[in-house]
Amino acid sequence: MSVPAVKLLAVTGKEIEVYRPAAPALADAEIDRIRVVLAPLGITDLDSDGELAAAPLPSLSSEDVRLIGDATATAQARNTIRSYATDWRRFQRWCADNATQGHQALPAHPLTVALYISEAAALRDSKGRRRYAPPTLTRWVAAIGDRHRAAGFAHPGSARVVTEVLTGIRRACRENGERRPRRAEPVLVDDVRELVTQARLQAESPAQRVAAHRDCALLLMGFTGAFRASEMAERWLEDITPHRLDGLHVRLRISKGSQEDEVVVALPRGTGPATCPPCAWRRWLDLVAAHDAGGRVAVRQLLHRTVDDYTRHVCRGRWPELPQPQNPAFRAVDRHGNIASAALTAEAVGDMLRRRLLTVGYDEQTAAAFAGHSLRSGFVTQSYRLGASDYEIQRQTRHKSVAMLRVYAREHAPLVGNAATRLPW
Repeated sequence: MSVPAVKLLAVTGKEIEVYRPAAPALADAEIDRIRVVLAPLGITDLDSDGELAAAPLPSLSSEDVRLIGDATATAQARNTIRSYATDWRRFQRWCADNATQGHQALPAHPLTVALYISEAAALRDSKGRRRYAPPTLTRWVAAIGDRHRAAGFAHPGSARVVTEVLTGIRRACRENGERRPRRAEPVLVDDVRELVTQARLQAESPAQRVAAHRDCALLLMGFTGAFRASEMAERWLEDITPHRLDGLHVRLRISKGSQEDEVVVALPRGTGPATCPPCAWRRWLDLVAAHDAGGRVAVRQLLHRTVDDYTRHVCRGRWPELPQPQNPAFRAVDRHGNIASAALTAEAVGDMLRRRLLTVGYDEQTAAAFAGHSLRSGFVTQSYRLGASDYEIQRQTRHKSVAMLRVYAREHAPLVGNAATRLPW
């Protein structure tokens, strides 16, 4: 596209007057194309939008619109898009049920939104507890606002009446001790060591050996890397690479703490080969590579000709070739030892942990307090107990602030760095 010529009219001191030829008027079809790509961003009135009205609209082809649309489509995380869609459908149903009172979903009056969340906050379950926590109600309001912006309307949740309602609900919850966040019980180093040891000792059949290799890799890598369960479940094989000095590098293309920048997490080698995260990954990777190359038969042949030896490191030798590097790193394993092609879910990571806890003697009620996040919270708790600084922990956990780290410290390591331990009792 050629740039219009700029004609200098006058120079007076530091003031420069220029003449720029007016941009040619756009056809209605071109303007419609621009509206299509800007509508998801909450812009429908091209003339009144301050940012777009600052200069004449350029001419965009269908391909130009497609390129911008593809880029803006990934501006929100997939989980956010799914959650907002579900929240919006719920609000639409509520408005439809209360249409006779003048409530409508789009555009919604701030009083409609205020009543909507107030009613939800008042709901109780069979035990008299709040059915919906304040963070859930806050997300509902955000979803309503997101849909309004996309349609070109003002966000009703920005009105003072809505923000005051949310503030009042949060305060009431705190004062009454309601809906306290349920945090996963952390697993510590001794727990992980026991779980890994018992998983291997109890693996008698080939199918149990396959499951044990996967679970040990999940436990050791998840704990050492302070990974969220979703971060483990979403890894591809090519995301996990051996490093001569650091052990393993795990690449996070996107995560909760970093929606835009790629992050590399290092997993150092362990002193003992039995609890070395790179060694655990290598043993599982051998089975996965065999499966991707030759299926179930190749896995059985590999198990038949190898003996599980946990007295020596296996992470320094030649690593297997990956026939399909973009396949999931961690996958489901059925009771026959067959490795699935689909990725393991984040929920399945928590199920695995609870199942392993039961095998080492935990009762069901105690095991139920653990989840996939227990590996991440366990790393933070164990690190504080070992005297690590906030900075050292934050480097591995990727937290943007230390505020969340301090929550783990208060709840699971309350005496670390506490002056109460210095009292002369």
